[in-house]
Amino acid sequence: MQPISRRQVLLLGGFGIAGTAAGGAGLVWTLTSPDHPPMGSELTQPPEEWSANGQLQVRLEAAPGQMLLAGQQTAALGYNGGIPGPTLRVRAGDVLRIRLVNNLAQATNLHVHGLHVSPEGSGDNVFVAVDPGGTFDYEYKLPLDHPPGVYWYHPHHHGVVADQIFAGLFGAIIVEDPVPIESSVDRVLVISDTTLDGLGNIAAVPGMERLMGREGELILVNGQSNPKFSARPGQRERWRIVNACVARYLRLRLDGQQLQLLGLDSGRFPTPEKVDELLLTPGNRADLLVTTAIGNSVLRTFYQDRGTMEGMMSPGRRTRGPANQSDGTALATLHVTGEPVATLPSVPTQKVPGDLRSATVAARRQFVLAAGMGGGLMSFTINGKKFNETRTDTTVSAGDVEEWTLINSGPMDHPFHLHIWPMLIIEENGHHKYPAIWQDVVNVPANGRVKVRIAFKDFSGRSVYHCHILDHEDLGMMGAIEVR
Repeated sequence: MQPISRRQVLLLGGFGIAGTAAGGAGLVWTLTSPDHPPMGSELTQPPEEWSANGQLQVRLEAAPGQMLLAGQQTAALGYNGGIPGPTLRVRAGDVLRIRLVNNLAQATNLHVHGLHVSPEGSGDNVFVAVDPGGTFDYEYKLPLDHPPGVYWYHPHHHGVVADQIFAGLFGAIIVEDPVPIESSVDRVLVISDTTLDGLGNIAAVPGMERLMGREGELILVNGQSNPKFSARPGQRERWRIVNACVARYLRLRLDGQQLQLLGLDSGRFPTPEKVDELLLTPGNRADLLVTTAIGNSVLRTFYQDRGTMEGMMSPGRRTRGPANQSDGTALATLHVTGEPVATLPSVPTQKVPGDLRSATVAARRQFVLAAGMGGGLMSFTINGKKFNETRTDTTVSAGDVEEWTLINSGPMDHPFHLHIWPMLIIEENGHHKYPAIWQDVVNVPANGRVKVRIAFKDFSGRSVYHCHILDHEDLGMMGAIEVR
């Protein structure tokens, strides 16, 4: 049993561990048998805040405290006292105002991941730093044509992003459909991972795990371990899934049920696409329809090989934690029984963002994501440079369409995230991608390359792009972009 480290004390705001032992024996199954957790309690939904009359105003307090994780009281971080924080539901054209209150022992800020809003001033400005005890009033004006879908919020203060998210700071954002899609139930499923020590604290992360990208020993849905929930046959459920893990790729299956994908990130298909499996890299989201069939089904995540670092790990390294088992890891259990329900109307045809493949391209750029040794230290760079907040790495003319080639020169996948402006994936390793799909986190395979096109429309200002293995971002794999 490891004592809480000084770094954890700082991270948790000096939150005392007296009384947090929570009975070490009570955590035995989480620490020694994470591959097959027992079925947990009923699935709970995060509290919700809905916009009204074109606006939503909320207060988010980031603070340490005793949080319920996997059924255990845990010394962690949360927004408004819970993990995840409240789900924010807004519509295109709304104004979202968030007062961020920082009761942590270190600086923080807020990023509204995937929202197409201004990065300037009090908008989605990741260069803001909210000091301990301070507050900051964010204001985001969503365009009238903002895509519906699943988004999320989390800290983005460089150097501590991975630590703060791993400790519990995240929550979902839903941009509602302009034409409603009927469903029997609407579920928000925020999937995260973390590791607890024997005292019930968020465990310190060794340096080597940061280099690889940490993967927690517990994989949780809305802060719960393998929660259960029920449905009747024939229900059409709406599942809004967020991968809020720091580095873990989620390869999801729900055998025995019919799955239809409305879209990934901010992208939508004209009609739902039948899928058997979903791969969500860190930061990705899925908008999923599940038509239920009688019986028990388990939402599982399976091992995804995202590569390794040469010279750092033995060949054939597998993902740490529970997702390396051939039968996957149980995330949630669905029990379908009872009388069938009436069939719902067909899903209306969805508006699909434009296809930029015929657009005039103003500039073509290359971005090389690299990790390697330099001066005896591991270095994570984009185009040979580690992030420097005072340096602008890329300057774009407002309104231009650009084509970016994302090149991964290493043996480990890197999910690439651009703030504010979504990316249209047009090619991967020389193969054209059809149909067109818009994402704001794009996986760049080990030793591979991906071409994307981006319309730098609606907003000017300074923002960032980075690897969404958040340890790699904190270690320097990020660049600053200015649109003007």
